[in-house]
Amino acid sequence: MIVGVPREIKSDEYRVAMIPVGVEELTRAGHRVLIETGAGVGSGIADDDYRANGAEIVATPAELFQRAELVVKVKEPQPAEFPLLRPGQVLFTYLHFAASEALTRGVLATGVTAAAYETLRGRHGDLPCLTPMSEVAGRMSIQQGAKFLERPQEGRGILLGGVPGVPPAHITILGGGIVGKNAARIAAGFQADISILDISVDRLRYLDDIMPANVNTLYSDRHTIREQLQRADLVIGAVLVEGARAPRLVRREDLKLMKPGAVILDVAIDQGGCVETAKPTTHSHPTYLVDGIVHYCVANMPGAVGRTSTYALCNVTFPYVLQIANRGLAAAAALDPGLANAVNMDAGKVTNRAVAETFGLPFTPYDPAAAASRK
Repeated sequence: MIVGVPREIKSDEYRVAMIPVGVEELTRAGHRVLIETGAGVGSGIADDDYRANGAEIVATPAELFQRAELVVKVKEPQPAEFPLLRPGQVLFTYLHFAASEALTRGVLATGVTAAAYETLRGRHGDLPCLTPMSEVAGRMSIQQGAKFLERPQEGRGILLGGVPGVPPAHITILGGGIVGKNAARIAAGFQADISILDISVDRLRYLDDIMPANVNTLYSDRHTIREQLQRADLVIGAVLVEGARAPRLVRREDLKLMKPGAVILDVAIDQGGCVETAKPTTHSHPTYLVDGIVHYCVANMPGAVGRTSTYALCNVTFPYVLQIANRGLAAAAALDPGLANAVNMDAGKVTNRAVAETFGLPFTPYDPAAAASRK
């Protein structure tokens, strides 16, 4: 199979979807790997590193997409890439369709078969391709939140850990999943005062067992969220509903409860955001103010730490890339129901129920046998 890895063109995206060892393993297995020139620069990987491991470096995205049977990316296709996709081709990347109807309809019209990292299920029901970037985003959220609480960044002028005689910042984390757990762990190290909210009592019990004393667990409901917003210096939005749009937990009118200069950091923005006033931003222009509240809503947070994120991502995605290359997507999905769950679109049909329901599109369950018969 011909596997293509294009250079990411989303604003301020420095990750790449394959590292040199992946190229070596694919070529050893008899596949051809095309790398767009400069694809790895943001992660500190030169074209020569890929070339030395058997890759062919191609000059343009048009050539790469035209030749590749399997396109492996990090972020969703940008509008300029839509015309490069075609029926019979497999696209394997983060997609987050539910956050954008334009993206959904644009990719659907190409006829490509699109498999999403974020809905791929592991053997134990986990989301293995989402986990490493959630870990990065959770840890980064505290790093970024600390920066934007500084007064020159229009924040309150709060030091997360305080100092003797001055209380630390209060951090409210909405969601106790991978993002929330990692955010709480880093914030605890800063000696902040932390509350983490979730609707799963079992998850709260688990977090209560593993977290230090400065992390408190609370059941998430409308009243508790409002009470926390009044106290919070920093709010981390860390909720996830697989494949679907994030629920809106913070409403526009709730901002009036918050302290001027408080910071909201919505990690859920790539799934539409859990704050009503959230809109996607970039690393170049990461924040904006609404009612005196600083909003940080960068949709590709891990892209800023490209080298760390690239290696963490490729550690978990590459085994699936190799399976698809060796067997073809349909045959690989027939053997692995978790990989079948990653297929959000197949030949012009929406195969993810949550995406179909979000935009009122027809839903067709993915059938690997039927997909294989088209070959």
